[in-house]
Amino acid sequence: MCHTPRRASAARAAIRQPRSPVAAGGFTLLEVLVALLLLALALVAMVRLAGLDARAQAQLRDGTLAQWVATNVVADARLRAPFPAVGRSSGEMRMGGQRWRWTLDVEPTQEVRVRRMDVTVVAAEGDARNGVAARLSAFANQP
Repeated sequence: MCHTPRRASAARAAIRQPRSPVAAGGFTLLEVLVALLLLALALVAMVRLAGLDARAQAQLRDGTLAQWVATNVVADARLRAPFPAVGRSSGEMRMGGQRWRWTLDVEPTQEVRVRRMDVTVVAAEGDARNGVAARLSAFANQP
């Protein structure tokens, strides 16, 4: 019977003392706020990365289409005349649902029987795709 008063006093002492957060099995408000801050920073970084990835993919697509336009211009020039005349020509072509402007410069070289063809391609719409999208140099020889 002498054990009963000790148990009662130990129970009262446990009730009076606040339980620590670790013992309670929960998180403090500060810990939750720090976790939310880290999560928000990670989400912002992921959204920015997705935006940069989309922009890079669009630039790669446009560069590829412009390179195909330049290749088509060179092929067309060679088919029209195997040894094109010196001068400049320009035009427009549709490729991949977009309009592209091209310029073909044919110049003589030190070798009389060889001509240099330089093609420059830009997007016809001058929105966000300013500047040269592709350049291609090729040579034609006189048969």
